[in-house]
Parts: sequence; structure tokens; C-alpha cells
Amino acid sequence: MKNKLLGKVAVITGGSSGIGYSIAKSLHKNGAIVYDISRTVRQHEEIRQAYSCNVNSTDKIDDILQDIFNKEGHIDIFVNNAGFGIAGLIENTKTENIYSLVETNLSAVIAISGRVIKYLKESGGGNIINISSVGGIIPLPLQATYSATKAGVDIFSRALASEVKKDKIYVTAILPGDTKTNFTSSRIIDNDENNLQRKQEVEKSIKKVEKDELRGKSPDLVGKAVVKVLKKKNPPLRKTVGLFYKCVVFLPRVLPNKLVNFIVRKFYI
Repeated sequence: MKNKLLGKVAVITGGSSGIGYSIAKSLHKNGAIVYDISRTVRQHEEIRQAYSCNVNSTDKIDDILQDIFNKEGHIDIFVNNAGFGIAGLIENTKTENIYSLVETNLSAVIAISGRVIKYLKESGGGNIINISSVGGIIPLPLQATYSATKAGVDIFSRALASEVKKDKIYVTAILPGDTKTNFTSSRIIDNDENNLQRKQEVEKSIKKVEKDELRGKSPDLVGKAVVKVLKKKNPPLRKTVGLFYKCVVFLPRVLPNKLVNFIVRKFYI
């Protein structure tokens, strides 16, 4: 059987570690040529070249994409993976953290997708993979802003898919659940230092989230899911990673929103 990924040029944001690196490994294993765009550059044998760049620096991203296109003559796959999380009550969340999260997790995905389309079109089509989250379907208390950005990524991906289908460009949102990566330790936590009882309640809830993540699935499962999507002739608009989480994201379809919120609230708070 012909390997659809052999010789394809793939560019990943945040491919230096965690889910991004697992995606890079899976792509490389299947014959793709992988480039990474990350704030922190780590040289991995699976990555042909890593560029140091903040994803919010869209002009620099444009220069990097042009450089890759000049070297390879085509760009076939783009993976919007870079992102981070914040946690805490909204009333205690710093405004600058909210704007930073939205800019990185959502605005950059939209802006960079707009820039990469011309390279995919010149290459005869391709794929855009956007890393969303199960938390974008199931609203997470104490991570409301994060959930909002990931819901935005999911909706944006579906809208973009309609725009670019005639150009033979396929867009898929990937929805991981709890995954064991450095995302957990990198999460920003905003808490109320003046209300000890509330502060302790929030800390207890966040520790439960962290425990679940640290016992979560390997990020390699996400990498395999991405490769599976890319090998499909007609890729899905959304791919949830793991059978359990496929059941979880199905809940809002069959249960009232209030009941879903009640279940989630009991679980996290």
C-alpha cells in the first residue's frame, strides 16, 4: 500500500515537546519531512529544522513559511499545536493572562492558518490540523478561558474547512483528553491570596485536574491519531482521541446542558 505521507512536508507549531513532539515523531516515522516552530528550540532527530519563534509573531511566521517553501518546494501539512493553559476562578484571573491565552491558543491559530493556505494551494492542496481539546466541548470550571479558546479552535476549524475544500485543503480539529505532558506543570494558576478558604478550594480542584492529567494517556496516541487522519482520503472535521473521550464529547448531544454542567461541576468542584 502506498504511504500517503512519504516525502510530505509538515510544519508544526510547538513541536519541541509534549503533544507536538509526539506528532513530529509519528509524522517522521511515516516518511514526512518535519519542521518545527517553537519558542524554545530543541534539536530532535525527527525534525529537519526547528525555528525559534513566538506564534504571535505572524510576520516572522510568514518569513519562516517562505523559507521552508523555498527549501522544499512545497508545504503539505500544517499543525497548529502551540498553546498553554491557565486555571483559577475567572474573578481572580489576571486580564493580561486572559488576553495572552486567547492570543496564543486561538488568535494565532486563525492568523497562521490564513497565512499557510497560500502555500498549501501552491502545493496542490494539503491538510491543516488544529489541536483543540475535549475541554472545548465539555466546559471546564476553573479553566473557563482555556475551554473557550479550544471551543473556538473547533468552530474555526469547521468554518475554515468549508472555505478551503475547493482548494483540496482539509481541516481537522483534534481533541485530546487528559494527556501526560509538561502542559500540566506549565499551566498558569491565578488564585485569590486574600480568601484562604476559597484559595484552598481552588487548589484542591486544580490538584485533581493535575492528578488526572499526570495519569493520562501518552501523547504518542495523539500523534498516531493525527497520522490516521492524514492518511484518510476524506479526513473528518473532528477527531477525538480515545474511546472514553469519544463517549464524553457525545454527552452534550443526548443530555441537557444543565445536566452536563451539573455532572462536570460535581466532578471538578
